[in-house]
Amino acid sequence: MEWLTALQRLHEEGVPAVLVTLTRVRGHAPRAAGAKMVVSSRGSWDTIGGGNLEATVMDRARRMLREGAAEPLSLEIPLSEHARTRYGQQCCGGEVSVLLEPVEAPPVVAIFGAGHVGLELVRALSRLPLTVHVADSRGSAVESARPLAELEGPASIRVHHAPAPETLLAELPAGSHVRIMSHDHSEDLVLCDAALRRDDLGTLGLIGSSAKWARFRKRLRELGHDDAAVSRIACPIGIPGVTGKSPAVIALSVAAELAEQTHGARRGADPAEAPGATPHAGRTEAPGVKPHAGGTEAPGATPHTARTGAPGAGPPET
Repeated sequence: MEWLTALQRLHEEGVPAVLVTLTRVRGHAPRAAGAKMVVSSRGSWDTIGGGNLEATVMDRARRMLREGAAEPLSLEIPLSEHARTRYGQQCCGGEVSVLLEPVEAPPVVAIFGAGHVGLELVRALSRLPLTVHVADSRGSAVESARPLAELEGPASIRVHHAPAPETLLAELPAGSHVRIMSHDHSEDLVLCDAALRRDDLGTLGLIGSSAKWARFRKRLRELGHDDAAVSRIACPIGIPGVTGKSPAVIALSVAAELAEQTHGARRGADPAEAPGATPHAGRTEAPGVKPHAGGTEAPGATPHTARTGAPGAGPPET
């Protein structure tokens, strides 16, 4: 895949990447100045020449992704028999300057459940610069949700038919925010369990009442999750004080909460690997490499309220 296509696809999927450019070539090198490639945590596209040069640059790009680097980085890499790195030598005889530019991805929100609340939530989030995944195990619900992918707005919306939705959850990029609101409480429980088995996700939320959450806490403990892990899931969801039970009101409450959680967040960092890590602009990757700091509910069912207003109040269970 050509680098520009790859960069666009990664952005739409909410996956951060590093754009690599050969900015200057002196002497002999595998490719001319201007050659580009894209590197993500799991893949790479196009090439700046292969060999030791490319392997060294990919290592440095992936370290930038792990650390959540926001600033570009320039490297001077000699291609001579005297410049040895962990990948050996590249004896072209020249020297290249390489610019590594982090490309932030929009925050990712994954909604499991294309019922009344799920559909309204997608509509509300479509006006925000997000990547929004909406998934349902029911084919009919997915068909009802497909027109949402055409909504005008800055969000990139992806609709998934997921008979085993936990497999989609496992493939979400690190830092994704997950909201669980399927038509089936058994499916909700499977998704909660799957979400807790990942330690790199963003916020987790489950629609429901305090009674539902009490049962889920018990079941999740029985599945091996300790109290600290279970507490990662918020239930009920939404901002406090919004007590309406209509799908649109619940969705607006949850959307406001997500806007607060995603607005201004630094993108690209893996929270499990480097929480609060500060990028190192001047660390040498290998001998001879000199870095420079640069540059719901089912249709017809009664949806649960997002939050309850009065103490002890709770939405009806389906």
